[in-house]
Amino acid sequence: MSEKVGRIVKVAGPLVVAENMSGARMYDVVRVSKYNLVGEIIELRGDTASIQVYEETGGIGVGEPVYLTGAPLSVELGPGLLTAIFDGIQRPLSAIKEKVGDFITRGVDVPALPRDKKWHFVPRVKVGDKVVEGDIIGTVQETPIIEHRIMVPPGVSGVVKKIDEGEFTVEDTVCVLEGEDGKEIPIRMMQKWPVRTPRPYKVKLKPWMPLITGQRILDTFVPVAKGGTACVPGPFGSGKTVIQHQLAKWCDAEVIIYVGCGERGNEMTDVLTEFPELEDPKTGRPLMERTVLIANTSNMPVAAREASVYTGITIAEYFRDMGYSVALMADSTSRWAEAMREISGRLEEMPGEEGYPAYLGRRIAEFYERSGYVKTLGSDDREGALSVIGAVSPPGGDLSDPVVQATLRVVRVFWSLKAELAYQRHFPAISWLESYSLYQQNLDPWYAENLGEEFIKQRNHAMALLQKEAELQEIVRLVGAESLPEMDRLVLEVARSIREDYLQQHAFHEMDTYCPIEKQKMLLDLVLFFEPQAKRAIEAGVPFDKIAMLPERELIARAKYIPADKVSEEYPKIKEQVKAAIDRLIEETANV
Repeated sequence: MSEKVGRIVKVAGPLVVAENMSGARMYDVVRVSKYNLVGEIIELRGDTASIQVYEETGGIGVGEPVYLTGAPLSVELGPGLLTAIFDGIQRPLSAIKEKVGDFITRGVDVPALPRDKKWHFVPRVKVGDKVVEGDIIGTVQETPIIEHRIMVPPGVSGVVKKIDEGEFTVEDTVCVLEGEDGKEIPIRMMQKWPVRTPRPYKVKLKPWMPLITGQRILDTFVPVAKGGTACVPGPFGSGKTVIQHQLAKWCDAEVIIYVGCGERGNEMTDVLTEFPELEDPKTGRPLMERTVLIANTSNMPVAAREASVYTGITIAEYFRDMGYSVALMADSTSRWAEAMREISGRLEEMPGEEGYPAYLGRRIAEFYERSGYVKTLGSDDREGALSVIGAVSPPGGDLSDPVVQATLRVVRVFWSLKAELAYQRHFPAISWLESYSLYQQNLDPWYAENLGEEFIKQRNHAMALLQKEAELQEIVRLVGAESLPEMDRLVLEVARSIREDYLQQHAFHEMDTYCPIEKQKMLLDLVLFFEPQAKRAIEAGVPFDKIAMLPERELIARAKYIPADKVSEEYPKIKEQVKAAIDRLIEETANV
């Protein structure tokens, strides 16, 4: 910390204005008052600086000192991130609890990564090797699931002069490089990175494979790509947080970063209590071993919501640079936008739509644009993916809200949550007619190769049936379903089966909470199998009510609860039973 000291001239909630700040730069971190509160400079006028303070400013007065650090807001990146729970400015909550008790004391200063813990470092390069920025010089087995790869920091290259295997703390030098000028460059396991600067990569690639979530409506109809962006807007109680939790638990990313940005504390508590107990479907280990949680709940200082979003995306980029597929859940970006609105109001800036700052759209775009499927830095051809899924909480579920509109301009997948579906107890309450995915064309070759062209045809046919159902509903409200031609009644019946037996999914049912993509393909095939069989019966003169009331249809309804390893054995049997039942109806009708 430099000796330079400013002086507070104004305190307005989370905004503090200080004079005598010449030499300070935008987005530098400062320490405010005798409490040493963390703040960030967000406006400079002459030698006066406006500072957004990431801690409670109650009791601070004019004339108190502001200490300059001369460094931007940065995060510590290294072993010790996984399984940790941080606040918005990357202070580890468990370490704070040990130091000051159950409540966070203002100004408490705890390093993000433990300084006393030793990690076993295994070199991947040897003395005399030439390395460039992004090269992996060694690894640490951070958790049983994830190998932490120690990389040469961006902008650094040279020849390895010294490297040893052994036990080291994050501050110890594990490797010494000799630069082009002959100077020695020490490399530690920990590196720092300013949160507002995206981490560099070689090239951004076109996303080509889906992020499999195990949620049927998402994977089948509105998939998000690995390295893609998605937005989940919806009114209160429609299931945004449950969707985010489901994705964090089951999506096939290797590392999960969960940012609780201004949401209620009990929602973060659910994550904290559930994740250590849940098993990763791929490894059988606790999910927490591949997860980083950033808890910045609604009762924490408003300004820190901005820091929490940037902290989360920077940690996510770091794991992407190692060559992992990373998924970041932000719940919810509306709370971050509200924090921007409050700070902007206190800065007396000209407001944009609904009081939000004029730069709202740019900030949201900058955040989502840090996602992507990339070739990382380094001499090997590593590829990493960072997928960003943001929940948006517009007041009353109003999709014309500025935050929703600014988000929809940049994200390529829109999962629209509907209060009506939630009230009908249809979960996930995602509207299959309003939602869309602009990755569909990019991903279809992957689906064709892994699931076959037939799956794509069936998916398109199922969506066509759901759209036809929506058109027929207008007529049904006027004259009733019984007045429709039998083929139209069949459309309604099959569409109902797609909705209830396929799209509806039980988040708390052991077999249904996660549906592997192969099971999704076979279940969709089974649900649609009823349609041609029923058509056969209608053409043979069987009354429609008899077809609709077949007891064997209950087998289709219960098929989603069959364990994934028994599906290939059980589903053909169900098909045989349904076919036999239809044959029986046709025979009975012919004999009458």
